[in-house]
Amino acid sequence: MQQQSDGISWSVADRIGRIVLCRPERANAISRAASRALVRAIGDVLDAKPRAVLLAAEGRVFCAGGDIEEFVQAGSGLAGLVDEVLGPLHPALHRLATGPAPVVAAVGGPIGGAGVGLALCADFVLATPSLKLRTGYAAIGLSPDLGSSFFLARRVGVVRARQWLMLSEAIDAQQCLACGAVDALHPQDELERAAESLVHRLARGSPDSLASIKRLCEGAQGAPLAEHLELEHELLRACAQGANAREGVLAFTERRAAQFS
Repeated sequence: MQQQSDGISWSVADRIGRIVLCRPERANAISRAASRALVRAIGDVLDAKPRAVLLAAEGRVFCAGGDIEEFVQAGSGLAGLVDEVLGPLHPALHRLATGPAPVVAAVGGPIGGAGVGLALCADFVLATPSLKLRTGYAAIGLSPDLGSSFFLARRVGVVRARQWLMLSEAIDAQQCLACGAVDALHPQDELERAAESLVHRLARGSPDSLASIKRLCEGAQGAPLAEHLELEHELLRACAQGANAREGVLAFTERRAAQFS
């Protein structure tokens, strides 16, 4: 399955879903049309039940955020444009971020605005030294979207996220790495290989185990300990009943790589 529409391409092959922003001439800005295509891409990819998902982009900029030209054209109708774009896109992003498949983002350049949320929603964020993170919202009198405030706060802490969002200053790659906004930096010509290696490694893992880990960590901060322990019990028991657990334990005792189904 491979499709492309309005600056977004997507495919699923070898148990790996790929969603690529391919509007480099517009810094991969998320236009009204691109947002619809992105919703469709996320739905199609996740409906195929991949073992892992890779987010990537063509060109020098991963994603500059929303399409400012469309904002200007909307004029007094900007709030309506916001509703049109985010009404479908936010649920799709939520499904991607909280679904069972691990998500890897390969960020080969600057991110801004909504691009921050799209990149940082991933479980693993790999970037290059050309990365610059600039939230940008406050500079144009707007507030965050696409989970940028949520994912940024989760990664770098509430106070630092608030400061980055309020000041709209460009944060360079080394500072992003030091603060935990991204997980690793790779030279530009090695990023794709590193991302592919990671996503293939994840795709070889036990889907039961990885899905359980995502679910547990997602709710770890908000749930009372007793409730969280009960969920750990429930999910571990479900995993223990499956063939992947039997294969994993046997492979461990036989000192070989497990072959998960």
